[in-house]
Amino acid sequence: MIFKKHITYLFLFLFLSISAQEINTNFESNTFDVEVVVLDKDTDNPIKNAEVFVSGKFFDYSEIRSNYLIKAKVGDQLRITHPDFETVYYTIKSNEEIKILVEDFSTKQASKISKYSRSETVSKEANFYHQYLDSAKFYKKKDIDKSLSFVEQALKDKQSRERNSASYKTLADVYLYWKQYDLAVNNYKLSYQIKENIATKIDLANAQFLLKDYKGSEATYLELLKEDLSNYERIIVLEGLGDIDFDLKKNTTAKTYYNQSLKIAKSELVTPKITDLNSKIAAVFAAEGNVTQANIRYKNSLDLASKENISRALKEEEKVADFYNANRQFDAEIKLRKESLLKEAKNKTSKKKPSLQPDSITSQKINYKIGNAYILKEEYKSAIPFLEKSKKDADDKKDIIVEKDATRKLSEVYAAVGDYDKALESYQDYVKLVDQSYIQKEQEIQQVQRFSKKISDNQNRIASLEKDKELAESKISLAYIDKKLSEESNQKQRTIIYALFGGILLMSLLGYFMFRNIKQQKLANNLLALKSMRSQMNPHFIFNALNSVNSFIAVNDERNANRYLTEFSALMRSVLENSDEDFIPLTKEIELLELYVKLEHNRFKEKFDYQISVDKNISLDQFSIPPMLLQPYIENAIWHGLRYRKEKGNLDISITKKDEETVAVIIKDNGIGRSKSQELKTKNQLKQKSKGMINIKNRIAILNDMYKDRISVNVSNVLENGEGTKVELLLKKK
Repeated sequence: MIFKKHITYLFLFLFLSISAQEINTNFESNTFDVEVVVLDKDTDNPIKNAEVFVSGKFFDYSEIRSNYLIKAKVGDQLRITHPDFETVYYTIKSNEEIKILVEDFSTKQASKISKYSRSETVSKEANFYHQYLDSAKFYKKKDIDKSLSFVEQALKDKQSRERNSASYKTLADVYLYWKQYDLAVNNYKLSYQIKENIATKIDLANAQFLLKDYKGSEATYLELLKEDLSNYERIIVLEGLGDIDFDLKKNTTAKTYYNQSLKIAKSELVTPKITDLNSKIAAVFAAEGNVTQANIRYKNSLDLASKENISRALKEEEKVADFYNANRQFDAEIKLRKESLLKEAKNKTSKKKPSLQPDSITSQKINYKIGNAYILKEEYKSAIPFLEKSKKDADDKKDIIVEKDATRKLSEVYAAVGDYDKALESYQDYVKLVDQSYIQKEQEIQQVQRFSKKISDNQNRIASLEKDKELAESKISLAYIDKKLSEESNQKQRTIIYALFGGILLMSLLGYFMFRNIKQQKLANNLLALKSMRSQMNPHFIFNALNSVNSFIAVNDERNANRYLTEFSALMRSVLENSDEDFIPLTKEIELLELYVKLEHNRFKEKFDYQISVDKNISLDQFSIPPMLLQPYIENAIWHGLRYRKEKGNLDISITKKDEETVAVIIKDNGIGRSKSQELKTKNQLKQKSKGMINIKNRIAILNDMYKDRISVNVSNVLENGEGTKVELLLKKK
């Protein structure tokens, strides 16, 4: 049986390999190599630093062949750009060599250098302009510091408008890659203001979209539609307009733009865009709830992606599998993800280095999603091997996030199938991974701060450089005006006023951008701090709750322990699902509290009774509250107040309407009180501060800073002798 099984796997592997080769052969048969030669007409010297694009794909100069070797199909759009000559557009018609002759190239370069040189000797830095720009592009994806320093060098000397425009565009490209979209937008605008260029304007519209400046992006794209665009550029512009409307949930217009773009892509045989647009149209149908049409479109995009390359096929399969999951087509999802596993393994062996991108498709992520699909189908035993494999792969690749999620799912699955030992073991592993994740997040916060400082320093240097250049130009102008003071006194006064006004305006803009960056950084720091606090709250709450399970086990009350563990698991699932949210609906928090108080009452039935009352006049859907905000107050009331009473106590939780904008949550107990509870604590307990209460105070302070005082808390004694505790929390609307 084992031998037959191996033969079956071998046959399947060979079949998939042959199929993949056939797909690649079919795709490659439509493309051919084309040699592109760009020459200085006067000297016959090759121009090596032009930017050559075919349907949006970039090709480098080949020193060995002394030309640009491109891959293309009939009808593809060729675009050649350079700071020192006009952009060239050409439609590929065959595989014959394409020769571009640039007139007066050497003369233009020499004149540009001499124009800005005060002496007959040409500065060495001026000759290095293209090397600086090439180096900036080379280091763009590797080292932002080096890339920005080379752009700074390129901007140091006075250059032509075309070169300055190209330098600022390169600077914007670097910022765009590192997701500094606001800086990218500013530099694309500056580049376009210096020298109008369609490619720069398209990049500007894309950067505005990524910055979520939909209004600005749409305006830029609509302006581009009025320009004389190549077919590929028109495809990009229409697709961009569709992306904006889709994000704004304008599905009808989004679909119209996508279809217009797809029509051009089909007529021009732009295969990658045909794949992308089919996929995006499918996403629109899915958003509209038209599952049938979405399935058809996604099938088209899968077929097209499989004819491109494995990486593109994996990306599309991931998107389609997520669609199947969202529409509960779990069998189709599982089948597709298993096919992705085979492709991912083949893709990994064909690459020299694994992808380091955070959004790359990896075996641990695919296995995790297969396991999750089986869980949703309630086929828990089938889910276990995939989750185990996901956990192992994530551990091997140091992917803590996926390993943590896979471990949590394993704990839930083992609990569902009744294997409580493994469930507990997996849960303990999960808690350890949560701690590791917290440490990793702290390191990431520090890295983000250092990264932001580097970018800020570099941008300030470049801004200062531009300011120095402007000041130098002003000095030259003033010196020239001094020579002709008698003839042009009025002109001199106007020039000085304009120069001062420009300087003030520049400083004001610089101050504004610095203020905005500081504000954005503060918001990012607050969000990261909130996530860190939530990650601390969950382990604290979990360990306290596990003490209750331990007490049942200690007295051999197996039935109550099992029942308690089942209810505890349900509570944990809800808590962990909400752990990443700043606010959750008040109804969810009430459900969590009811479940938690029920669990504590099961343990301390002889110590207290409880009531939870909610004013029926309150529209609960209009109010939201940070998750796990009320639980520590209730925990204190039970563990430090009611638990030490000799007689049976009472816990009263009420939610009442304060006014139209505010509700009051009152937690009142008749326990021994805060003073007496403090006296009963051991010396060791007195040394330790309540982590839960400290976290709550910090969370409330940060949230009130971010959301303008939405929450207030007051803690007081019920009786004058110090017995009983009352917590009143006021919560404002969303």
